[in-house]
Amino acid sequence: MSVVKVRPRRQVTIPKEIFNKLQLEEGDFIEAKAEDQKIVPIPKKLVTKTDVIPLIKEEQKILKKTQAKIEKINQDMVHSEGLSDEEIAVAVKVGIIEHDQSWWWTEEWQKGEREAQKEITEGKFIGPFSTVEQFKTAIEG
Repeated sequence: MSVVKVRPRRQVTIPKEIFNKLQLEEGDFIEAKAEDQKIVPIPKKLVTKTDVIPLIKEEQKILKKTQAKIEKINQDMVHSEGLSDEEIAVAVKVGIIEHDQSWWWTEEWQKGEREAQKEITEGKFIGPFSTVEQFKTAIEG
């Protein structure tokens, strides 16, 4: 347990081990609460405000469906399906996926991902390899 001193202007120094354990950085914000004659500091991560992207009603519906599909892909790739072109366009528009990574979310690409994941699950893969020579030998068979 560390003891700290209240300095002029009500300042206290957070002990280094606590600072590091909480992964704090200079400039971070901390909420201070009083509970049962104790001071309870709670680290807060603030997010930068961004402009709101206006969506028409149809895009809002597409966004909801897209978010569900992305969550399914992330949780259970084998039993999910990729995004349509319009779903990708809305996801890129609102910043859920990066434009230069949109190919990965297509049904065509996801089909390949599902096949690869199925083969991995079934043990139909080779490797890992310690050297390039081991890899070459394995694929030349």
